[in-house]
Amino acid sequence: MADFFTNVWNGIVAFFASYHWIRDTVDIILVAFVIYSVIKLVRDSRAEQLLKGILIFALAFFTASLLELKTMHYLLEMVFDNILIIVIIIFQPEIRRALEQVGHSRLRNINLFGMGEDAAEAEAKQWQRAISATCTAVETLQRQKMGALIVFERNTKLGEIINSGTVLDADPTPELIGNVFFNKAPLHDGAMIMREGKVYAAGCILPLTDNLQISSELGTRHRAGVGMSENSDALVVIVSEETGTVSMAVGGELKRNFSLEALRVALENGILWDRTRRDKDGERKSIGPFRRKKKSDK
Repeated sequence: MADFFTNVWNGIVAFFASYHWIRDTVDIILVAFVIYSVIKLVRDSRAEQLLKGILIFALAFFTASLLELKTMHYLLEMVFDNILIIVIIIFQPEIRRALEQVGHSRLRNINLFGMGEDAAEAEAKQWQRAISATCTAVETLQRQKMGALIVFERNTKLGEIINSGTVLDADPTPELIGNVFFNKAPLHDGAMIMREGKVYAAGCILPLTDNLQISSELGTRHRAGVGMSENSDALVVIVSEETGTVSMAVGGELKRNFSLEALRVALENGILWDRTRRDKDGERKSIGPFRRKKKSDK
């Protein structure tokens, strides 16, 4: 017994003697973060069930090896020899979403070529007009119980989605937005894409979410909005045709029961201003090329 504790103690001493505190600690933190990210990615999605299936195959492989079931062992060995390709194929949506989330990091906001202050201010004003027109149109759509699906493109370009609809490239007005979603209009069933503060396309087809946690009471319009927000950094405004409720999907999450003022604030914060970052004077910092002017700049 004494030899056992001596060996354990010697092992602990040897471990700490060889432990490089900075390098190894950073290494452990990074590995833990990767594992946490993978778990977070597959949780509450189809990937969770697929991962359970892979674990069952692994258990069957070790059982076949232990019991010397040669044919079963051979078949499972063939599967695990190509496991990397199989995993990439099976988890393609999750891998794509993870890579897109990496691309949505703060690095995307670095302006390599620079945008002139006048151009940035003009684009900001264009977005303000688009937000104002959207809120006015949403009020009318709510009152008349007409559904709507409006996608505000941010940094992720939605070229594939735009190609599925009809390009308009028009200045936003409440009348135009209302006419597009009029229930007898040709384009009312699809989504409207707002790009650079303009009504760029309408009648677009959005990907549906695979999220099983979404209420069964919500229809295709809400599922499409969530699916679009999962595949890009877009803000998606949804008006329910049945209840007139206004919702917003962002980052794969659906927030419901927006008032018109709350919708306006959410769109301005999401497109123009970043609420989470403030400078030393308490002023809100901008997202992308836009920024608020301080009193000293006026």
